Amino acid sequence: MLYFKRWQTILIWLAVALSVLYAAPNVLPQSVLNSLPSWGPTRPMTLGLDLQGGSHILMQVERQDLINERLTATRDDVRRVLRDAKVGYTGLTISGGAVQLRVRDEGQREAARTALNELTQPISSGLFGSGSVRELDMSEPEPGLLRLTLSEGGINYRLSNAVSQSIEVISRRVNELGTTEPIIQRQGLDRVLVQVPGLEDPQRLKDILGQTAKLTFQMVDTTTSPQEVVASGGRAPAGTTLMYSTDNPPVPYVIEDRVIVSGENLVDAQPGFDQRTNEPIVSFRFDTRGATRFGQATQENVGRLFAIILDNQVISAPQIREPILGGSGQISGNFTVQSANDLAVLLRAGALPATLTVVEERTVGPGLGQDSIDAGVMAAIIGSVLVIVFMLAAYGFLGVIANVALIINVVMIIAILSVLGATLTLPGIAGIVLTVGMAVDSNVLIYERIREERRLGRTVLKSFDAGFERALATIVDSNLTTLIAALVLFLVGTGPVKGFAVTLAIGIGTTLFTAFTFTRWIVALWLRRSKPTELPKGYVQLVPEVTRIPFMKVRLHVFVLSILLSVASIVLLFTVKPNFGIDFTGGTLIEVRAKGGDADLGDIRQRLAGVGIHEVQVQGFGETSDALIRLGAAEDEAAGNATVQQAQQILSADYDVRRTEVVGPTVSNELMWSAVLGVLAALGGIMLYVWIRFEWQFAIGAIMSTINDICLTLGFLVVTQIQVDLTTVAALLTIVGYSLNDTVVIYDRVRENLRRFKKMPLGQLLDLSDNEMLARTVMTSVTTLLALVALYLFGGEVIRSFVASMIFGIVIGTLSSIFISAPALIFFNLRSTKGPAISEDEIRAGEAKDLKTISKEVSAT
Repeated sequence: MLYFKRWQTILIWLAVALSVLYAAPNVLPQSVLNSLPSWGPTRPMTLGLDLQGGSHILMQVERQDLINERLTATRDDVRRVLRDAKVGYTGLTISGGAVQLRVRDEGQREAARTALNELTQPISSGLFGSGSVRELDMSEPEPGLLRLTLSEGGINYRLSNAVSQSIEVISRRVNELGTTEPIIQRQGLDRVLVQVPGLEDPQRLKDILGQTAKLTFQMVDTTTSPQEVVASGGRAPAGTTLMYSTDNPPVPYVIEDRVIVSGENLVDAQPGFDQRTNEPIVSFRFDTRGATRFGQATQENVGRLFAIILDNQVISAPQIREPILGGSGQISGNFTVQSANDLAVLLRAGALPATLTVVEERTVGPGLGQDSIDAGVMAAIIGSVLVIVFMLAAYGFLGVIANVALIINVVMIIAILSVLGATLTLPGIAGIVLTVGMAVDSNVLIYERIREERRLGRTVLKSFDAGFERALATIVDSNLTTLIAALVLFLVGTGPVKGFAVTLAIGIGTTLFTAFTFTRWIVALWLRRSKPTELPKGYVQLVPEVTRIPFMKVRLHVFVLSILLSVASIVLLFTVKPNFGIDFTGGTLIEVRAKGGDADLGDIRQRLAGVGIHEVQVQGFGETSDALIRLGAAEDEAAGNATVQQAQQILSADYDVRRTEVVGPTVSNELMWSAVLGVLAALGGIMLYVWIRFEWQFAIGAIMSTINDICLTLGFLVVTQIQVDLTTVAALLTIVGYSLNDTVVIYDRVRENLRRFKKMPLGQLLDLSDNEMLARTVMTSVTTLLALVALYLFGGEVIRSFVASMIFGIVIGTLSSIFISAPALIFFNLRSTKGPAISEDEIRAGEAKDLKTISKEVSAT
């Protein structure tokens, strides 16, 4: 294990050198990066929205609006087809998601069916490559009554097309804003995810994305008084529609339904200024077809008013003084410079094919992003220093080697994140800090095994060789369980949770590399050059070298206590209930900071109540100048977005909005179920792995301790009323992985001792195994807790609840590994617990025999 060929040494140091090279852009100034050659690594990690500010918006195509639009189009097609076929009909209506009509003449029934068959032909579908889908199904419920119904496949086809077109339009709109590296992608069948990092004005982005931007030019009906139509409840004459202008107050117009020219005929739109009034305007230019139609309409209607309409609102309604034949014109209204520019952006990008509703929004201001970076970096530095000092104190020179490996580990994580183009979020920093705490676990396992082999009488060289060899299986087993939890987090998580999962998974891989290649190489080099006659000693020792604590004697007491606490936690879960965040309840979270002085919570409540926002919770958050506002879930997404905008406007004079999170009822329900399924999937995956790797008793014992950890952590969350959100689910799954990591390490030693002491009663064997692994368990828990405490104290308010859950879970997980996992093997009859106890001399004899066998194997190799 301690011999390396030349090519292995070259590969190890090549990996280290490349890691340093690709991690370097994250600490070098931009001026230096610009001077580097283009083929070199110049790409730093991408910072997430919570670190650099920006907006995360999830938009959903309104399915019902799309269905209504398709039904209207189908009705018009039916009218056209039957008119061309000269078939008489009556009662053409839209009813119950279908278009139906009755054929007047019994003899024309077959002609009507033949004509309408044109509409039911399959259309080409790009959903699954080359294929087709039937959009309309025709039926005849009774003689002469024909009904055309939209098929589910047809609706999904239209939805998919609408999402694809929306992505194209949104991409053009966002790119026009001049933002860098926006992410615009499909999510599911009917949703579009938009992430724009570094955006200074997220409300402007929402305004631009929220508009359908359907532009039309239509004539104003001056023969009917708009006031009379308004007085009649909006019932306009046939062929016309009552619309309002964007003025304040709005002006009513009666608009002819006939569209002269639509936005599809626009080829360009640019903001500018009117040469006479110097007011902001938008100049537009039509294509050839649009110019012809517009010129013809203005020639025929000189002296009349025509309306420029955007999303059913009249922007302006000028009088046609003379024919406009050049195919260009201008739109004037109550524009500001920015609104004129935004309208030009919308017109150039084109209209959305369907209405998009914001169902989830997470916005972080650049100020909060910088604060998060500072807090995360500070927590990472302090956590790393604490772990480094502790390892140095516990292992002396071996601690120095472990610390060098730890630094290389962190460098490799950063390098891999940079190469992959992964996004670093605040939970991602938490993942790095947690990796710092957990990475030393592998070194602790190896070093404690080396000390154990030395106590058995091996030489220093053979102790190191056996320590690395015999710790390998244990380290792989323990890290794979955590990897399963990380994979489940990645699959079911969203946004920052995925970032945490990616960082954790990468950390597991780099930890295995540094423990079994880099650390081993450094140790081998030190052994060859120094030829030590004794192991380096540390300066502190938390656990004596040999302990004989009778853990199994108190197993029944611990089991009863554990069951009582778990039952109490479950009762609290359904009576007191956790403090669920908006991820699971829906609603809005707004973090604000007073522009001067402290935040006045009472004043904020009064201001919001004054504009009709009554379901509101306001509390202090972090600094005295900060406040956290929580609004209840609205009945629908559109109403919720309007309420958020109103709340932000009423507070904008005295407060800076640092963060906004809006989760609609649809998304919150989905997040709740994905969280539950994620925990169950993680438990199932880990149980299956332990079952295959060990025996069924081990798997059940592991799940028992894990369920105990989850129940007690949930009870802790209820008692403390810490907010439960998606990051808390990430904490739960990490606790699951960490607890199983601990359990598997102990189980690995139990399995080894089962082979060594075949006649030892199970209770005594479990006590022996727990005691042998006690030093490792305590050391690993302490290093992890040191990193987490640093994160809790210095990582900022945003992830404090996440870290608090982790700290409690790791303490409970450590105890359950000793007092729940191991005793469970007795309850499930892994081996007989009867028989005479084995004395210390017999244990030493067994260890000596085992040592002799292994020494022969090592000598032979």
